[in-house]
Amino acid sequence: MAENAENPWGRVDETGTVYVRDGDSERVVGQFPDATPEEALAYYARKFADLEGQVGLLEQRARGGAPAADVSKAVAKLSQSIATANAVGDLASLRTRLEALGGTVTQLNEQQAAESKAAVEAALAEREALVIEAETLAAQDPAKAQWKNVTAALDDIFARWQKHQQEGPRLPKNESNELWKRFRAARSTIEQHRRAFFAELDSVHKEARGRKERLVEQAEALVPRGHDGIPTYRALLDDWKRAGRAGKKVDDALWARFKAAGDALYASKAQIDAQENEEFQGNLERKLALLEEAEPLLKATDRASARDKLTSIQRRWDEIGKVPRDQVRPIEDRLRKVEAAVRRLEEDHWQRTDPEKQARAQGMTSQLTELIAKLESDLDSARKSGDARKIAAAEEALETRRAWLKALGG
Repeated sequence: MAENAENPWGRVDETGTVYVRDGDSERVVGQFPDATPEEALAYYARKFADLEGQVGLLEQRARGGAPAADVSKAVAKLSQSIATANAVGDLASLRTRLEALGGTVTQLNEQQAAESKAAVEAALAEREALVIEAETLAAQDPAKAQWKNVTAALDDIFARWQKHQQEGPRLPKNESNELWKRFRAARSTIEQHRRAFFAELDSVHKEARGRKERLVEQAEALVPRGHDGIPTYRALLDDWKRAGRAGKKVDDALWARFKAAGDALYASKAQIDAQENEEFQGNLERKLALLEEAEPLLKATDRASARDKLTSIQRRWDEIGKVPRDQVRPIEDRLRKVEAAVRRLEEDHWQRTDPEKQARAQGMTSQLTELIAKLESDLDSARKSGDARKIAAAEEALETRRAWLKALGG
């Protein structure tokens, strides 16, 4: 087997031994006795291509920002592999590329250290923001807190804390512990406030429940009294409104019993009202007939006659008695209108016949009569003088006083 002199990086001797040239020296990388020199060199050239591919891939990872520590480990491992590689190719160029990667690793270390520091600082700020949210909830007035909302908000904050802890960067132990202590203290404060609030609420509910149970018992005891128990039931209803809350389920159950007692009382009253309405229907018809007799008095002008007729109607109205409850207001309103009309007739008569008023009117009439006589004399004088201004003033004054006298009935 002749030596292949065409490959600058290796050769094959007559025994099939393959050598690689590495700088000024060469070393044996293997034997391929049953193949041609070209096949032997091609085999070990493929080994070199594999190494070159690994170096290229590592360069890509470094450029892509792979962790510097991982790149550094891979450089060391590949450097060792290249030093003893059973491959034929430019091994020196691979070492040069790996040395260049060493500088890249240093830059990656610096860059990634800065990025890691920035990420930690941002994560600390995010974690502290969660702590502040929890502390803000803890600082609320427990008496004014909406505890369902507070609990939901705290659960959401804690879920975000856990997610941040799982997915975020690893934080320095001291800072992480300090933030957790603050978060845990806020949660503890909220829980203490919540327990205290609901303990007090339970006490309030228990007291209200006791009051309402007694009110229910009193209401149920009224049922045998029928409609006579309604005034007392109404007073109990006022007490119920002041009794406070006993919790929704308890309130609903007690109210159902309380209302059932009231429904029974009012049902009894409705039955009695229905009986009375039937009994009083005749009275209604008689009072409607009286209204037919009374309502013409709305247009009456004779005071004395209207008063006599109304007095008779009122006497008979009272003698008739009750009417169905739903008709009381309508017929009473109609009678009140008639009474008001007759009362106005009497008031008008009094205004006209009031002695004091008549005396005042007579005195004013006398004064106006004298004034009119004087104005008539002044008008005659003005006409004789021919002074148009005086004539107009005297006529206007005279006309005004005559109108006043007419209004007084003079």
